[in-house]
Amino acid sequence: MFRAWMIRLACLGFFSGFLLVLQAGCTSIPAQRSAVTAVSVRGADDIDAGDIEEKLATAATPKFLGLFRGVLYQYELFNRASLQRDLARIERFYHARGYYDARVAAAMVVRLNKELVRVEIDVQEGPPVRNFGLKIVGLAAVPKEISDAATEAAKDDLPANQPFDEDKFKKAEADLKRALTDRGYAYAKVKRDAIVDVVTHRAVSVFAVEPGPPSKFGKITIVARNAGSDQPLPLEIPEAPLRRTIDIKEGTPYSTADIQSATQALLDLGVFSSVDIEPDLPETPAPSGEVPLTVKVEPSRLRQVRLGGGVEFDVIKTDVHALFGWEDRNFFGGLRTFHVEFRPGGVLYPMRLGNFVKPTNFLPEEKLRLLLTQPGFLEARTNGNLRPEFNIFALLVSPNPVPDAPVIGYREFKNAAYLDRTYGKSYTSIGHNLQVENPFAYVKALDPDLPTLVISYPELITTFDFRDDKVHPHKGIYLTDSLQIAGGPFGGNAADLKVQPEARTYIPIASKITFATRASLGFLFPRNYGNDVENLPGSNNAPDRAAHIRDIQTVMFRGFFSGGPSSNRGYPYRGVAPHGFVPFLNPATAAQQNAANCDPTNPPIDPATGMPVPLDPDKCAIPIGGFTLWEFSNELRFAISGPISAAVFCDMSDVSQSTAHIRLNHLHMSCGLGARYDTPVGPIRLDIGYRIQPLQVLGFKNEEDVFAAMPVEGLPQRLLGIPLAVAFGIGEAY
Repeated sequence: MFRAWMIRLACLGFFSGFLLVLQAGCTSIPAQRSAVTAVSVRGADDIDAGDIEEKLATAATPKFLGLFRGVLYQYELFNRASLQRDLARIERFYHARGYYDARVAAAMVVRLNKELVRVEIDVQEGPPVRNFGLKIVGLAAVPKEISDAATEAAKDDLPANQPFDEDKFKKAEADLKRALTDRGYAYAKVKRDAIVDVVTHRAVSVFAVEPGPPSKFGKITIVARNAGSDQPLPLEIPEAPLRRTIDIKEGTPYSTADIQSATQALLDLGVFSSVDIEPDLPETPAPSGEVPLTVKVEPSRLRQVRLGGGVEFDVIKTDVHALFGWEDRNFFGGLRTFHVEFRPGGVLYPMRLGNFVKPTNFLPEEKLRLLLTQPGFLEARTNGNLRPEFNIFALLVSPNPVPDAPVIGYREFKNAAYLDRTYGKSYTSIGHNLQVENPFAYVKALDPDLPTLVISYPELITTFDFRDDKVHPHKGIYLTDSLQIAGGPFGGNAADLKVQPEARTYIPIASKITFATRASLGFLFPRNYGNDVENLPGSNNAPDRAAHIRDIQTVMFRGFFSGGPSSNRGYPYRGVAPHGFVPFLNPATAAQQNAANCDPTNPPIDPATGMPVPLDPDKCAIPIGGFTLWEFSNELRFAISGPISAAVFCDMSDVSQSTAHIRLNHLHMSCGLGARYDTPVGPIRLDIGYRIQPLQVLGFKNEEDVFAAMPVEGLPQRLLGIPLAVAFGIGEAY
């Protein structure tokens, strides 16, 4: 009874606070003014009406969460003079895209009541002027392969029979010049003209080219300056590693592509806040054909110390920790980066979200991470990296641990030695990883059959990033893939093949609204472990107990999991995964009894009722990990005001206990709301995800029925009796 009343009071407090926030953010319409509820453009068949509406000053009042006007967002007020200017903008917008006959046929203002209006605009597009021909003069003096490349660059922007678009016309001019400057013609000039026949609706694009003489790179001068000042500063960084990173040799053919690549490579060093490489191009080219370069850099701090701390509070544990960090980006010279981060802390056990009790144990934890990066390793643009770690942590995986059960911890050593390189929009990393997991007991005794686990594997990571912004992406696509091969000639206890590709897309719905998606697949093919997990939920009374424990432990460190702030946000961390009985996380003295209770093929009988005893989720539903993963997330992000933004999301995912087994009927769908507050290190994010009960596993009404039929699915923790989870993080979920 008390718990029920507490849940009601908590819900009442939550909704009351929500209503207060809405009330505080409400705005009103000024007297004698009208607000715009909608703006529609009709007759836009060839041009997207949404593209037109984005260019207008007359805009519809946005709705908070797509439902409420005047909440957090200001009303968009109607102005007749602005509407008249918008009509001219529409015609100009069409003309710029080749529709010279386009006209605004009508503009109607429909009054809905005293304060609200709807604006309707009718356009007549007419036939477009199309690209009919392309003429380039002035390329006779350059080699044929360069002439062909320049011609193709312009043709790609102006395909035949497509509408004559002014933006693409300008881009063709820029791309034509870039094709020449990339191939040694630093002084190339291009002028554009177009012959447009509005009667026949044809356009011929004409480009006059002055390629100038072939050029080569000359002397390179590096100058350090402060922001906003032309006064040079002494350069504290040795020039030799900078010139190696620039990787431009005097006397080699001039190329703007090489200049752009060198600029990005210098920025990637992390020691400059800005880099600008300027070619010296006088009106009269030098007789030698050399083009000197001036590299202007703004140095940033080479060394910094970080101090801080934090608290982690979720359904699994309560963690408090401090943070100490130090970084030197010119470690012993040579622009080496040395980074060290130490995070001491501990877990207040067993206090956690949903279990507000006095801690009985303090479980010390620590994370020590080092990173040494040598730029220009083997060649100018490749970095050599060494990343050792030493961690001590408690293995807490169940939201409801068994009373008096042992608490297991691990002393973990990791080391990664790898090379990485950036190629324009792509990134590649290849190296070797060594991982040692040594178990110990925080509380009670360590299971004698629990071994030290050694995992050794090379890894190849490839990434293609075509986003417009890495912190706040609004449009673009991001692709990445990880490939690992463990065991065999690389040693270690685990032998497997693991691959996980991922794709993210960002679609601009409006100037401040983004639709983001994330899709990921994961496949793990074990070669010397995994049989016990793949056969769940069969009997856990394995004839070889030590082999059974070794099998489960290996899967827990190599298998896939889903759930958490950057995954399925309706579930806690590792909440979506095959679940089962883990002997070394239950009392050793009652191992056989617990194993029997967790065997659905042979459950114990209640002597009082004569019925089978239901499986105990606290003992039998511990996440172990699986071999096949799929995740699919959708999120609508919209700005509210200043640094405040919000999101509506739906996440789906599944982890199967079988290899190469994608189960699309196991949705584990959760939807919810999120709030963000932007900071210099990225947005601070709070998401609340609700697990939609009929859409967890299709064919079952709720999670209890799923667990009764398939214990391997687990029984997720509820918050205040509601199937939801709270996710907190820094940076967008994806």
